[in-house]
Amino acid sequence: MIEKDEALAAREAVLRSVPGPVLAALLLALMPGLGAVNRRQAASLAGCAPHPRDSDKASRHRSTAGGRRQIRPALFVAALTAVRGDNRRAAAFKALVKAGKPKRLALVAVMRKIITIANARLKDVQSHAQQLI
Repeated sequence: MIEKDEALAAREAVLRSVPGPVLAALLLALMPGLGAVNRRQAASLAGCAPHPRDSDKASRHRSTAGGRRQIRPALFVAALTAVRGDNRRAAAFKALVKAGKPKRLALVAVMRKIITIANARLKDVQSHAQQLI
C-alpha cells in the first residue's frame, strides 16, 4: 500500500531516518496525524508522555500511560537499538543514567525523543510542501 501511494511513500522515506525499520510502517498506520500535532501531543499519542497522578498535597512519580498500545513496544525496541550506538540519543541515555535515573526511565526518555524527532521531520516536510504549492 505504501509503494502505491506517493504521499505515503514520501512520509515513509522521512520516517526511515528514525531508528527501527518496522517503526516507520507502524507510525504511518497507527498515527496518521503525525506531523500535524505538537511534540507533546505526539508523545502522548505514542504513550510515552509523563502524566501526573497527584492529589492535593501528594506528589507522586509521573508515569506514562495511554496512547496507542501497538506503538510502545516498537518504540521500546527502537530506543534499545538507538542507545547501543554512538549517537546523540545514546549520549542522552548515558547522561540520564549517570545522573542517577533508572535505565527504564532513560529508555522512555529516548522513546519520547524518537517520536518527537519523527514528528518534527514530518512537520518540516509538510511545511516545505506547503511552500511549494
